[in-house]
Amino acid sequence: MLKPSLEKALNDQINAELYSAYMYLSMSAWFDAAGLPGMAKWMKAQYQEEMFHVDKFFHYVLERGGKVTLRAIEAPPTEWASALDAFEKTLSHEQFVTSLINELASLCMDERDHATLNFLQWFIAEQVEEEAIAGELVSQLRMVGQSGHGMLMIDRELGVRVFTPPVQ
Repeated sequence: MLKPSLEKALNDQINAELYSAYMYLSMSAWFDAAGLPGMAKWMKAQYQEEMFHVDKFFHYVLERGGKVTLRAIEAPPTEWASALDAFEKTLSHEQFVTSLINELASLCMDERDHATLNFLQWFIAEQVEEEAIAGELVSQLRMVGQSGHGMLMIDRELGVRVFTPPVQ
């Protein structure tokens, strides 16, 4: 059984993950309109990954006898100054999500909820990967600057991404 403090925190995380998905879907639409279909596809896969995260948290709360309480999702931005700006915002957002996951883990330790702390280990590792990938893309976009050729190469590379749910 989840303690009320953890049930609330996990519901807050579900809302944060839904916002992440919504933001990446918005970025996908923006990249598509900007003529960068590979980046649009990459962001769409990122959206799907975030929805997978939502589902994991959702089912975990129910599995532990908690109640899922869905709330309104804040509207995400719809415009970015450039591809670099969008990926810098992606990196910043993933760093923020990492802080939320870390706060959840700290709460688990305070509440002595070892099961939830164990559940969060997957997300802790996932956030290391999320930040590394976003950071690498920011670095690459900074290198190419406004070079059309470089931007097209990165766009093509990102266009091969397909979201495959991890084996549970």
